[in-house]
Amino acid sequence: MVRGWMQHLGPTTCYELNKLLSLDVSSIEQALLKLESSGLILRGHFRTPARGETEWCERRLLARIHRMTLGRLHREIQPVSAAEFMRWLLKWQHLAPETRLSGEQGLLEVIKQLQGFEIPANAWEQQIFAKRIKDYDRDMLDRLCLTGAVGWGRLSPHAAVTEPESVMTSNDALPRNTKRIMPTSVAPITFFIREEADWMAGPVYHEENLARLSHAAKSIYNYLKQRGASFFTDIARGVNKLKAEIETGLWELVTAGLVTADGFDNLRALIDPRRRSDKRRRRIQTRFSSGRWSLLYGHEPAPEPEQLEAACWMLLKRYGVVFRDLIVREKNSPRWRDLLNMFRRMEARGDIRGGRFVDGFLGEQFALPYAVDSLRAIKKQNPCDEITEFYAVDPLNLAGIVLPGPRIPATSGKKLTLLNGVISS
Repeated sequence: MVRGWMQHLGPTTCYELNKLLSLDVSSIEQALLKLESSGLILRGHFRTPARGETEWCERRLLARIHRMTLGRLHREIQPVSAAEFMRWLLKWQHLAPETRLSGEQGLLEVIKQLQGFEIPANAWEQQIFAKRIKDYDRDMLDRLCLTGAVGWGRLSPHAAVTEPESVMTSNDALPRNTKRIMPTSVAPITFFIREEADWMAGPVYHEENLARLSHAAKSIYNYLKQRGASFFTDIARGVNKLKAEIETGLWELVTAGLVTADGFDNLRALIDPRRRSDKRRRRIQTRFSSGRWSLLYGHEPAPEPEQLEAACWMLLKRYGVVFRDLIVREKNSPRWRDLLNMFRRMEARGDIRGGRFVDGFLGEQFALPYAVDSLRAIKKQNPCDEITEFYAVDPLNLAGIVLPGPRIPATSGKKLTLLNGVISS
């Protein structure tokens, strides 16, 4: 009797069955447990608002209800245009003047949103943080790094340490036509929140390819691998090189994506030409910057499913809405087909929403629930000649990706101007 009713009732409770069938509660519970063990029904909390007591539902009926719920949610969504989406993204990423953040906590929120996106090292502070944080002070970034809340480094693979070795020369010193690692202030780096870094994959370089490093860089790498995190003066004493050679070697290792430091001032001292040219300041600041140097990958990566889910959350926090075309500039993102499977699982769990949120793009789209509500609000607002200027290295340089027209190279120093979400010439 209980089995027959369960195939028609939908989510119900033991006490509701008791009132309907006038059977003893203990008998109903035994019948439900027997049906659950056979795989016919499932237990949980299925109705909204959730009730305190356990609910039961026939498996196929529950799957049908779930499909119908997702379909209704998809039909509720009215997609916005690309220009409306850009206007919304400017507010979402705190580039719109009225949405800028302040203080150390504000900077931490910006880093949480932008972590994983690589930008030239010399562009982060003036072209990214200063555009999102009122009265940005670099000491805020130093404190976040030195307290261990934030880390930095290059995560995208450098060709010189990832490509297979070519044919060796006769003296087996270096491969022919080998790519060298040139220390440069535009080396791409990113920041990451240490407590939320499950999206980070392990190192992709091979030890044999480290032969392409300079002799000083190899000595520093081997020293840090053996001794662990070390101050500049300890490295200088341990590798027995000139301090100028060590500066260049550290810079080379940063460019290769092999080392990081406790503080960002360690890198700032290397890439700032004024500090490098001023010998007196360089003695004080470059060589004795706060913080130790260490290998970038000092921990085991998370299992692949956890990496994928963390990467999905990272992209959703960055853009609010995610689809394939939007993430073409993401160097450290997994393949879309892998992300797609995880997004579908997250939607099935009810964590995120799926549907058509931005008009004019093929494929599936996924969004944070509160981002959907915010996006609906932007559709009701009339644009009032909002002009926003930002740099081409910014993650929101989506010219030729979301917005029509040619792509604008992400060159440090180049600017874009948007008028009501559209590129203004």
